Amino acid sequence: FVSPHETLPFLLYATKSESSFRNIIMVKAFELRGKTKEELLKLLDAERKELSELHVAKVTNGAASKIAKIKSVRKNIARILTVHNQQQKEGLRKASAGAKYVPKDLRMKKTRALRRALSLSQKNAKTYKQRKHLAAYPAMKYAVKA
Repeated sequence: FVSPHETLPFLLYATKSESSFRNIIMVKAFELRGKTKEELLKLLDAERKELSELHVAKVTNGAASKIAKIKSVRKNIARILTVHNQQQKEGLRKASAGAKYVPKDLRMKKTRALRRALSLSQKNAKTYKQRKHLAAYPAMKYAVKA
């Protein structure tokens, strides 16, 4: 067992020979948005492969620097998947634009009650009898003395 205090200098001064894996580089979401689907999937495969190698290093008591990379690699995978899913959804939105019905996963979530509530035109709809009654007996207007 190695205490965290002993591994700290090692993490700060890792040499190139010790880090056969690439340095801890955080993938930026804005950089990912410019990439195509194929590039994202290729990058995702590379990150997943690196994560599996880091897990093997963890099990085989590998260097502390490799074990410390696991978190950042997992976050990178999450970022790539997030951007990929956003691009997929944006493509679906463009494909269904102007269609009569929008797919359920692209509709507004809101709440169940709000989704089932009447629209404004439905709320304001009046029957023939109601319209006739309102025309015959309009709302009384009173002047209020201030």
